[in-house]
Amino acid sequence: MGEGNIFLIYIFKYNLICHLTLVLMVASAAVGGTLQYGYNLAIMNAPTAFIQTFINETFLERWDIQLEDYQVTVVWTIIVSIFSLGGFTGALIAGPMTIHYGRKKCLLLNNLFLMSAALLALTSRAAKSFEMIILSRVLTGINAGISMNVQPMYFGESAPKRFRGAASLSSAVFTAFGVVLGQVVGLREVLGGESCWQYLLASNAIPGFIQLLTLPWFPESPRYLLIDRGDEKACIDALRRLRGCEVHSSELDEILQEQAEIRGMKPSRPWELLSDRSVRWQLISVIVISSAMQLCGNDSIYFYASYVFKEAGISEDQIQYATIGTGTCELTATIMCNLLIERKGRRFMLMGGFILMTVWAVIFTVALSFQSSFSWMPYLNMTCIFSYILSFGMGPAGVTGILPTEIFKQTARPAAYMIAGSMMWLNLFFVGMIFPFIMSGLSEFCLVPFGATCLSSALFVGFFLPETKGKSLSAITREFQKLNFRDGGFQPQHQSQSYRGKECLSTAL
Repeated sequence: MGEGNIFLIYIFKYNLICHLTLVLMVASAAVGGTLQYGYNLAIMNAPTAFIQTFINETFLERWDIQLEDYQVTVVWTIIVSIFSLGGFTGALIAGPMTIHYGRKKCLLLNNLFLMSAALLALTSRAAKSFEMIILSRVLTGINAGISMNVQPMYFGESAPKRFRGAASLSSAVFTAFGVVLGQVVGLREVLGGESCWQYLLASNAIPGFIQLLTLPWFPESPRYLLIDRGDEKACIDALRRLRGCEVHSSELDEILQEQAEIRGMKPSRPWELLSDRSVRWQLISVIVISSAMQLCGNDSIYFYASYVFKEAGISEDQIQYATIGTGTCELTATIMCNLLIERKGRRFMLMGGFILMTVWAVIFTVALSFQSSFSWMPYLNMTCIFSYILSFGMGPAGVTGILPTEIFKQTARPAAYMIAGSMMWLNLFFVGMIFPFIMSGLSEFCLVPFGATCLSSALFVGFFLPETKGKSLSAITREFQKLNFRDGGFQPQHQSQSYRGKECLSTAL
């Protein structure tokens, strides 16, 4: 074995040992965090027919009403999409919770919503109440809305700069893993059968229990400890645990610089960000890209995978296995994105993902138009769906969650995540509600609106989003100021940097 290979192996082992606590912390937080989002997207597909039958039987037994097919579809759509309104609520309360309780404790408290939801889902069948399923989905959505906001913030603030993108992107990896896990558990041979759909809906409690048992052993975000709480000793202890081997003075300098720049400033509220010209384009970027993440239609494919594959010409007995392929595609893509993001950058991955999604939407539309002409067209349709999801995982799925951490200061970050999360969940609700009707109304042109969204998003990223890879917050802010003050207007000056805390930290180290 050459000396170069030995050196690379040594470096890899050194990094793994030094950052083992960080890796385990990421796994613990994500298992009860964004994994839940993907899992709860996927598990609703398998029991579709059984829960629709349950709805019909409930109406018949209570009120002696036999629902029409479209009425059952409306109630089912509400059950599926109400998850998004819960997520919207979670996104709104995530900001104040992170400010008051911190990142780690917020994730732990978030499991209260999850356990309540699991209990409601588990008992809904015995109680003969589809309303309990709706309430369960709302609480599950609140849990997902909080974790989707807090978890990337926690990771981005805890990881060193060179691993910041990869650590934050692990949220997307675990989301995709949750999708695959939900699809596998939802198989008829596991929990997707008619007799146990209530156990499937309640099975999301298991990852929550894992998080409750493991996350308390890991430290709070060092940035939160120093900047928000002013606890220098706790910050140093957290950095030492997360870095394992040593704490670089440059990393402390960056935290101190941010602390000095925002000294005396209170956490921003969402409406204050909307009126603050100095963060105008940061906010526009977050709103556009968070909205595009749902308006591209990718997550709605998980909600209604049966409808999509039926439209694509896949036989009924193969649909559940084809559905697993969608989650596997996104999981593979997010892992690849995790490996590439620190090399290629955020901007490249976002643009590339949206452009590829546009291409596959066009091919899918053409393939559906000629589906009756060629016997092999269903296979091309399925390939297009897989490739569409693969392209989503390579860019938008991972990079979107990182942006607020990288382009907003500590005082503005919770509010920025509230706005980003609100846009994401409102758009997911909107698309989730109309997706079945788009499928039936537009038929072979069902992906055209989503392809147009992807193309518009790619153009926006290309023209307006600066690269953030490997840059400090100050450098990223200067890039955005060129957009925020293009007319030469007043640019707020940063407060002079204070080194009082640096001496204390250096002595402690």
